[in-house]
Amino acid sequence: MTVQEAYQSAVAAGTLTSDPAQLAVLPELDRVREGLAAPVKKSLFRKATAAAVPGLYMWGGVGRGKSMLMDLLYDHVSVAKQRRHFHAFMQWVHAEINDARKRGVDDAIAPVAAKLAGDVRFLAFDEMQITDITDAMLVGRLFEALFDAGVTVVTTSNRPPDDLYKDGLNRQLFLPFIDLLKHHMVVHELTSDTDYRQNRLAGSPSYFTPIDADARTAIAQIWHDFSGGQSEPLVLHVKGRQVELPQFHNGVARAKFFDLCGKPLGAADYLALAEAVRVLILEDIPALSRNNFNEAKRFVTLIDALYEAKVQLICSAAATPEMLYLEGEGTFEFERTASRLREMQSDGWGK
Repeated sequence: MTVQEAYQSAVAAGTLTSDPAQLAVLPELDRVREGLAAPVKKSLFRKATAAAVPGLYMWGGVGRGKSMLMDLLYDHVSVAKQRRHFHAFMQWVHAEINDARKRGVDDAIAPVAAKLAGDVRFLAFDEMQITDITDAMLVGRLFEALFDAGVTVVTTSNRPPDDLYKDGLNRQLFLPFIDLLKHHMVVHELTSDTDYRQNRLAGSPSYFTPIDADARTAIAQIWHDFSGGQSEPLVLHVKGRQVELPQFHNGVARAKFFDLCGKPLGAADYLALAEAVRVLILEDIPALSRNNFNEAKRFVTLIDALYEAKVQLICSAAATPEMLYLEGEGTFEFERTASRLREMQSDGWGK
């Protein structure tokens, strides 16, 4: 079955709504599928080699169906493959490089690229974005080695290649990587006017109080709708610190209040989190007071970061926003946070 046939089948079954912008990219997805399905050339004098198939860089606004389309292609590609969220992939790369250095390897990137190229022929990345100088310096050599080995890459992103690592430190050193992407991948903008992720939330509660069995059941159902029962931890590296989101899938993260506000995190950590996720499910926000003043301050900073980045927030809390913080230092300042929490519950917020 081609990707176009699979898409039309899902539309006929009612699990997808036909979208002109999505239809426009289907031929590119089938181009990748057909290229990877071509037989590998064999030679008496060399090992079998795979012809390089140009990849695809799909970018566009949040909720336009980029991840869904990439998954549709991934399901219909039969070669050795791997699908990762880009942050999780870079987390794996850092771990492999550290292991190589411990073994005394001088060029620690080379064995990582060789291992990956030996394991897969097709790599699918969700939400490519570069915000860290270390990652910016790594990806150029890593991807060059992967492309040279015939690995095909398909990725989604919320921004065009030219905006990757925008305004980043020493960005001029990163520009050759952008040229590399454009050379080995077709760049396609998904220009749909419909935000399907937001539509999924439209008309549905996003703030559950009190924290009881009903709230937990509702949160669990929302998470299942987004994740389909699949998830993995996501660790963000921020200025030498690690920010862990216990559950993550397709840009949606799920965490407890104390996972994010009970640890000594700051504005930079929450800004990195807001860059990495499009929906945050935050559970068990307690009543706030002078007894948990530090946690309350972090919560205010977290909400500010989510609000400015237009991240959708779904949460369970001990009380309504206006009743969360009633006594102790900081109650006056919390009025703005309560207002933002209330605004973030409204239909159409974040567009």
